[in-house]
Amino acid sequence: MAVDYAKKKPPKRKAAPKSRKRAAARPKKGAVRNQPNRSVSLPRVILTLLVVVGFAGGLTMLKKKSNAGETPLAIQQQQAQDALPELPKEEWSYIEELENKKVEVVVPERAESHPRLIQCASFRNQEDADSMRARIAFMGLEADVRATQGQTGMWYRVILGPIENQRAAQRIVHQLSRGGIHRCQIWNWTE
Repeated sequence: MAVDYAKKKPPKRKAAPKSRKRAAARPKKGAVRNQPNRSVSLPRVILTLLVVVGFAGGLTMLKKKSNAGETPLAIQQQQAQDALPELPKEEWSYIEELENKKVEVVVPERAESHPRLIQCASFRNQEDADSMRARIAFMGLEADVRATQGQTGMWYRVILGPIENQRAAQRIVHQLSRGGIHRCQIWNWTE
C-alpha cells in the first residue's frame, strides 16, 4: 500500500504548559546550562593520595641510594683529580718574540686635497640667481653668482667656495639639502 507523503501535513506539536516554574527553570536559548554537581568519590581520593605518596617515597629512596653509593675515599680522589696540573714548558719561541717585538707602521701622508666648489643652480635670469643666493645667505652660507657665456647664451651660476676638502663640501651640501636646496654638485676648483 502506497502512502502519499506530499499531501501529508506534519503533526501538530503539543503546546507547552504555561507554568511559571517551568518557564523560569528552563534556560533561555544559548544560555549555559548548569551541570549537576558531582561529588568526588572516596575511592578516587584515596587512590590519588596513594599515588602521590608513592611517588614522593620513590624519589626519597633514589636520593638515599645515590648518597650511600659515594664513599669519602671516592670524594677525596675526585678532588685530587679536579686539581689543575702544572703548566708544561712552552715549546714555541714565537710567544717571547711577539712580546718583545715592536712593530713599525708606515703611515702614508695624505694626498694633497684639491679645493672644491659647490654649484647649486644655473639660471638664465640674474634675478633668479640672486634670489637663490639670498636663500643660501639666510642659511648662514656665502654664495656667489657668476655669469658664464655658454653656447646657448648667458648663464648665471650660483656657487659656493673655495672649500678646503671633500668632507667639508659634503657637510655644506647636507646643510643645504636640509634647508630645501637640493641637487647641489661638488666640483674641483679651477680658476
